[in-house]
Amino acid sequence: MSMRSHYCGLVTEALLGQEVKLCGWVNRRRDHGGVIFVDLRDREGQAQIVCDPDRPEMFAVAEILRNEFCIQITGKVRARPEGTVNTGIKSGGIEILCHSITVLNASVTPPFQLDDENLSETTRLTHRVLDLRRPAMQKNLMLRYKVAMAARKYLDEQGFIDIETPMLTKSTPEGARDYLVPSRVHDGYFFALPQSPQLFKQLLMVAGYDRYYQITKCFRDEDLRADRQPEFTQIDIETSFLTEEEIRAMFEGMIRHVFKVTMDVDLGDYPTMTYADAMHQFGSDKPDLRVKMQFTELTDVMGDVDFKVFSAPAQMKGGRVVALRVPGGAVIARSEIDNYTDFVKIYGAKGLAWIKVNDLAAGREGLQSPIVKNIHDAALKAILERSGAQNGDILFFGADKAKVVNDAIGALRVKIGHSEFGKKSGLFEAKWAPLWVVDFPTFEYDEDAQRWTAVHHPFTSPKDGHEDYMATDPSRCIAKAYDMVLNGWELGGGSVRIHRAEVQKKVFDALKITPEDAQMKFGFLLDALQYGAPPHGGIAFGLDRLVTLMTGAESIRDVIAFPKTQRAQCLLTQAPNVVDEKQLRELHIKLRNPAGATAAA
Repeated sequence: MSMRSHYCGLVTEALLGQEVKLCGWVNRRRDHGGVIFVDLRDREGQAQIVCDPDRPEMFAVAEILRNEFCIQITGKVRARPEGTVNTGIKSGGIEILCHSITVLNASVTPPFQLDDENLSETTRLTHRVLDLRRPAMQKNLMLRYKVAMAARKYLDEQGFIDIETPMLTKSTPEGARDYLVPSRVHDGYFFALPQSPQLFKQLLMVAGYDRYYQITKCFRDEDLRADRQPEFTQIDIETSFLTEEEIRAMFEGMIRHVFKVTMDVDLGDYPTMTYADAMHQFGSDKPDLRVKMQFTELTDVMGDVDFKVFSAPAQMKGGRVVALRVPGGAVIARSEIDNYTDFVKIYGAKGLAWIKVNDLAAGREGLQSPIVKNIHDAALKAILERSGAQNGDILFFGADKAKVVNDAIGALRVKIGHSEFGKKSGLFEAKWAPLWVVDFPTFEYDEDAQRWTAVHHPFTSPKDGHEDYMATDPSRCIAKAYDMVLNGWELGGGSVRIHRAEVQKKVFDALKITPEDAQMKFGFLLDALQYGAPPHGGIAFGLDRLVTLMTGAESIRDVIAFPKTQRAQCLLTQAPNVVDEKQLRELHIKLRNPAGATAAA
């Protein structure tokens, strides 16, 4: 005989008069002068249980119930009295007159109330099992499941097959640090956990599995922040015989499908923007299009001004000077400008120049700023005309190496747009704002290493006709690479891959990877590409990021069942942990600095 007939949160007026059997956890018990009310909770929601004293045996059990007791009840569904209906939940129009209660398991006093809104993340992650019982977390993980299922169904309908790739693989240190796994059998040798299935999915294309996908774990040993985890989940996809445009259309369709099925949201238009335009207008390759501000380019008119803060970067190779016009921003207090100045310094800016536009008709006298006196008339005119400045605006300036300007003023644009001022002033539009960013550079120059590096990875195909730039001028080489952006977050990225050996050799030459190094690191792929490798390309979406955006969570830790902290620790299991000497000997490992040795010294 079944332990339950329905989920608590799914009992509605359709079951009036029927007997139901429910199982769940006591969310709250209330004694109202002889009648005991129990809010019973499971993954689908809550139901109100009414315990009358006319059933003494049942009532005696109800009196001992406490929060988080796991119980089973039977009872009859009836309508709630007039005026007590809770329209906020599915079961809010009914209550269940209890006939019997069985305590399946008692609970000790929980370390926190599940409806406490002010829990620290440390408390939540330490007691993650209880944290996962909270309705908000259950809603997040249920949505994650639905998103994964919607993606699987879409890909299945498009002819994709799910193929697993290895978790123990070869270390090819090109990007983030690998997580290494020592081999017990092969003394001194190591496996690596995959940063992505990139090489294996390309091998599958050579093997003829022209439509592959996998929802899989990836691992990167890097410093963490709100949207990073040492282990994360990708919807990983690769196809053969599709063009760049066909790949983008197919997976735009997938994300549209996921949003429609799981949230009944139509994402609307998907504009396409080149990487160069994104950086020029927003200083970011993942611009948040909900923020209605963009850069004004001023580098070409600032080279001869007396203000060295502007003229030096304007004359510098790789320097940039921009303005960010904030409509209505002249009301921003000086204290807030100081806060913004401190903010941009996080991104390497040395300060934040500004001009308040009080009265354009009054010329210089109508501009409020300590820098105006050092800018000649022609430059000042260019600033005001190019930016479209109006009375009541403020202009913020970035002047430095292009990367510093892009990072600092790009972040400032988003910060102001998302602020209370930005929202009240109409500088932020609450909507879903998807975007394709395309035509990324193939290479970027590493000043420290004094060499070119791959922007995505060394298997990204250059645009047709750009192959020769790899030898003559790598900075001009554009890749068949594309990122899907949503609300300022990179949802996914991919590219068309190189499938011809002569093109791959040119990339390795540009990256100063010798044939010997290439064979040592990627020989298994290069060898496979010789056997009639098809044209192929793909994309990978961050499942954690996607669900975080959909739920509005503050961190991807809120959509992962058992995440790590920003120090890559699991507070629930206390991992990583010390292992005993016997295990280390079996792995032929001797620690230079055993855990606790420093503290002991």
